[in-house]
Amino acid sequence: MSGPAAPAVSSVSGRTLLPLILPSLLVGVVASLVLLGVSELAELLEHVLWRTLPDALGVGRHSSLWMIVVLTATGLAVGLAVRHVYGHGGPDPATTGLVDPPMAPGIVPGLLLVTGLALAGGVSLGPENPITAANIALAYWLGRRAAPGAPAELWVSLAAAGTVGALFGTPVAAALILTETFATRPGPGSLWDKLFGPLIAAGAGGLTTVLIDHPTFDLALPDHPGARWSDALAALVITPVAAALGMAAVYAFPYVHRAFRRLGHPVLALTAGGLLLGLLGALGGYLTLFKGLDEVKTLAADPDGWSAGQFAAMAVVKTVALVVAGACGFRGGRIFPSVFIGVALGLCAHALVPGAHVTVAVVCGVLGVLLAVTRQGWLSLFTAAVLAADPNLLPLLCVATLPAWLLVTGRPRMQLDAGGTALR
Repeated sequence: MSGPAAPAVSSVSGRTLLPLILPSLLVGVVASLVLLGVSELAELLEHVLWRTLPDALGVGRHSSLWMIVVLTATGLAVGLAVRHVYGHGGPDPATTGLVDPPMAPGIVPGLLLVTGLALAGGVSLGPENPITAANIALAYWLGRRAAPGAPAELWVSLAAAGTVGALFGTPVAAALILTETFATRPGPGSLWDKLFGPLIAAGAGGLTTVLIDHPTFDLALPDHPGARWSDALAALVITPVAAALGMAAVYAFPYVHRAFRRLGHPVLALTAGGLLLGLLGALGGYLTLFKGLDEVKTLAADPDGWSAGQFAAMAVVKTVALVVAGACGFRGGRIFPSVFIGVALGLCAHALVPGAHVTVAVVCGVLGVLLAVTRQGWLSLFTAAVLAADPNLLPLLCVATLPAWLLVTGRPRMQLDAGGTALR
């Protein structure tokens, strides 16, 4: 007896897809330029805050006092901006994800302002969430006016794909993220038909970033000699442990968020959050500040430069800083800080057990933390893999994903609803 027939997929012709090419290219390029522009302005301000001013005042750039002063001042500045700019810098960042419905375009300038201030001030968040939200708002607003008959979700998917492509310098990450979204979305055509426009946007965003900024995620880790039984054992231990640390942050998130909300005012909450981040920076060291992408390269360049205890301290401090920054109201994403946490944890594992290959330990640490914090399986796997740039590690990472996913799936996420309850 034959089984049930597979549902038919409505065909989509090339003529249907051709009109997507030009808007997809435009959205991808603009998404990259918005990201690069905000990042460049933030770097200029960062140079002033962390080099020009302390040098002029005769204060150590990385001194505990200066970290506390700058982070507290950053919290105050962001709090005042959130209080007074139109739209208050967007919704509470604790309630937002990487890809959300479009906000009003008038909110975008204030959102970009508070994002740039946080990036420059050393807050432990990345640019991905607010930049994606800004690009979605702009693409949706302009797209609906240029082509009112086009589906609203088209502009959301193009902007999200273009931004993720720009963030990673490749369309692969965007394709993997959107595959999880589109796999069950009804509509004509195959999965690749649905990804046609977003892939163009992601490719355009990624290529624009590569041509202008030349980013790289390769940490130049030691070459892996090939699969060994010891590597499999290390992966199956390190990845769930890293996921458990990430889940500790997830479970603490709503409680910390509730504590800041009790202050009753964004200026108080963000100033207090900045002070706490400064104290955490003084405790964990300068490398635990900022989004973490440049800092992980410093760690990876000298795997034996710190003790296991120091690596563990940096991982814990960065985890607490991520929770505080996201809960008190700073606008930013959690992917890049999670990468730092995973790298520090992996280097800690290697320092404790030198037999665990440093590259395996690092990529598995990153994989575990990202699975817990983002709950994006493909994104976590991709990010961990590109850090080592060794395709031979993919089978190991796929196996290591399974026990960590069992640990995180079905549990609360690092995102809250309007009432402050964690989503699942």
